[in-house]
Amino acid sequence: MRAILLIDHGSRRDAANEMMDCMANLVQAMAGSSVVVRYAHMELAEPSIAAGVRSCVEAGATELIAFPYMLSPGKHSTGDIPRMVAAAAAEYPDVAVRVTDAFGVHEMLGELILKRAGMPVVHHLSDAEATRCWHSSQNGMACGDACRCQPLSARADADATTTTSFARSE
Repeated sequence: MRAILLIDHGSRRDAANEMMDCMANLVQAMAGSSVVVRYAHMELAEPSIAAGVRSCVEAGATELIAFPYMLSPGKHSTGDIPRMVAAAAAEYPDVAVRVTDAFGVHEMLGELILKRAGMPVVHHLSDAEATRCWHSSQNGMACGDACRCQPLSARADADATTTTSFARSE
């Protein structure tokens, strides 16, 4: 069984922490009952990453996909969270574990920004338009691994090398 563990930073504000419960429930409803969805906070609040990993495993997860619920590929999403997930997952050697990229640049986030601003999407992007480099330099690498501008074959190669995996064999 697959599990998704949404991981944010954690906050001193209860409402910010409670939002992760809402988001996990929303993703669970969208994913269906064949996927386990839980959440955790990196620090400042419970459940911790270790508790989140444990909850996924106790729910039957044999594959754990940790998702840094962060916008950009910063220190927490590329270093701290993968390290903390690896430490928590060490107790479960039979569970395959990987950490995804952060949200990054994606047209659906652009649509959400417009919606929250009360503005319509005037131009819906085609796949080709959505996956072009939107950085002013147009170099295709400025945003890092979380950017959709990399061709799918390059992203698959990048995923194989940049997505942190902790799969173990006996």
